[in-house]
Amino acid sequence: MSTFRMPPEWAPHARTWMAWPGLNPTFADAAELARAREAWAAVAHAVRRHEPVTMVVAPGDAASARALLGPDVDLVEQPLDDAWMRDIGPTFVTDERGRLAAVDWVFNGWGARSWARWERDALVARKVAALADVPVHPSPLVNEGGGIHVDGEGTVLLTETVQLGPERNPGWTRAQAEAEIHAKLGTTKAVWLPRGLTGDHAPDGYGTLGHVDIVASFAAPGVVLAHSQPDPDHPDHAVCRELIALLRAQTDAKGRPLEVIEVKAPTVTRDEHGAWVDYSYINHYLCNGGVVLCAFDDPRDEEAAALFREVFPDREVTLVDAREIFAGGGGIHCITQQQPAAGA
Repeated sequence: MSTFRMPPEWAPHARTWMAWPGLNPTFADAAELARAREAWAAVAHAVRRHEPVTMVVAPGDAASARALLGPDVDLVEQPLDDAWMRDIGPTFVTDERGRLAAVDWVFNGWGARSWARWERDALVARKVAALADVPVHPSPLVNEGGGIHVDGEGTVLLTETVQLGPERNPGWTRAQAEAEIHAKLGTTKAVWLPRGLTGDHAPDGYGTLGHVDIVASFAAPGVVLAHSQPDPDHPDHAVCRELIALLRAQTDAKGRPLEVIEVKAPTVTRDEHGAWVDYSYINHYLCNGGVVLCAFDDPRDEEAAALFREVFPDREVTLVDAREIFAGGGGIHCITQQQPAAGA
């Protein structure tokens, strides 16, 4: 019997999948939508320099996508509600022979958020799996790709407010959720964080209720990049101190103590409406030979880029303005989903 596991993001990719924004509660008017599409296109172009990109577009939106994406990005049509491919797409896994499969988590609009629609998005994972010509491994767990991060050697990062939250999986115990995650991802050790960033929990914001991929991510086996908020007035200052201390007290599936590299948040702490922002460099994307890193027109952008060049010396680091993506509730990692290379 084959054993499937989720490869780490730094493993070779066959391609990247994305979804094209359309008018919806996240992008509610033409001006917002236009800005979002330009941001999505900038990310697609940055990734395309390193590997193929396929953009899922809703029927009727192909012309707008082609105008901004050009001829180098593949387009496929599929009804959509929103545009966060990390969460609505499948989680690809491989077996010991390098054969691919796709995990199809249950998607319920990030915990049935009041503004979310998900009837169409809940079908996207199977559509992408069919286009990739890989079998589907269905899961009964409500989960999203932004709620997990793996090291490829048995360790997975999770947050209690996501997999254990009543909005997603009422009645599930920690042991049950962990067992399902391990069964689908091939992991053996879960490192649970109690929550995510403050802005991601805003009751009236476009948050996910605590995705881990804005807080912490593996850079290599045993090495975790962690969001740090230096401003003591920001509510995430205390949150980050707690999470970083927790991570430093953990070991991975191989028994190694986790090395934690702190990544300072941008200097901007509030948006134009005065709300706390959760701008984070952790929400980056690794593609073949590259790192696509969130930028915020902030003095710390170049500091973060220099740190990522040290952490990933064999990869080209590209900064892409992510403020419009964050205005919609996510970042660069949230709008991309890797398909591992078969046989890798």
